[in-house]
Amino acid sequence: MLSQEEEGVILGEFAKKTFISFSVTFKDSFRQGKVIGIDLEKQHVLLNDGEEIFFSHLILATGSDGPFPGKFNKIIDIQAAIQTYEDMAKEVTPKLAFSKEGGLDYLSFGTACQRVDNLHALPLHQFKENTVVKTDKGIEIVTDMVILCTGIKVNSSAYNSSFSDKLASNGALKVNEHLQVKGYDNIYAIGDCADVDEPKMAYHAGLHADVAVTNIINSLTQKPLKIYTPGSLTFLISLGRNDGVGQINGCYIGHFLVTVAKSKDLFVSKSWKKMDQQMPC
Repeated sequence: MLSQEEEGVILGEFAKKTFISFSVTFKDSFRQGKVIGIDLEKQHVLLNDGEEIFFSHLILATGSDGPFPGKFNKIIDIQAAIQTYEDMAKEVTPKLAFSKEGGLDYLSFGTACQRVDNLHALPLHQFKENTVVKTDKGIEIVTDMVILCTGIKVNSSAYNSSFSDKLASNGALKVNEHLQVKGYDNIYAIGDCADVDEPKMAYHAGLHADVAVTNIINSLTQKPLKIYTPGSLTFLISLGRNDGVGQINGCYIGHFLVTVAKSKDLFVSKSWKKMDQQMPC
């Protein structure tokens, strides 16, 4: 059974809080576009509209790539992106009505058991009764909605040709202890695209960013560079608006603390504050 708060999130009230305008914060310094290449000799970043942006120092933070709704990689305006999620939320509404009567069932497939064999023919993210999902084992499951959750991978499209000899097997960039791309003292990689022996998590990406920015400043002021050392596994996992589980420095964190710290807004308010903007109600 879903609480009213959880229904509110699914119905789209949360979507507008997850898109933060970079142009508002960075103003004329912000450029939006798809990076199609990096000219290492000229020190230019190449955008899909033909613009070339010069850099003295470069931080690659390309993140991960994956299917909607887990990722939204289209280059469109914020309102259009929000509307896309709200449209999907409306598709979930019929299932919510059913859940109030007899519960809401979920079924997932993983590579360890079965995979969907007719994915190309399925209506994704739409409520459609009696949709037949076929697996590679010959099993057929009747469902009313299919949401694509097939995982994510390192987004290397912006740099894979320029740094073909610096790529790890998963597409991440090989970096040194200062998070510099190996062989380049003015180019850094952070987050998912950095080949660091630790789980790919937003929390770690934030730590990477602090080190990279500090090292750029230190390199310009002739100070020693900061070393990034992966720490113990730290995570907070939200399980709905009123539950969660976590671990900090090897210690278990109960659901109450996780709920208070993260589950209410998934740290979105913290992101708005960091961008010096007011989160919409």
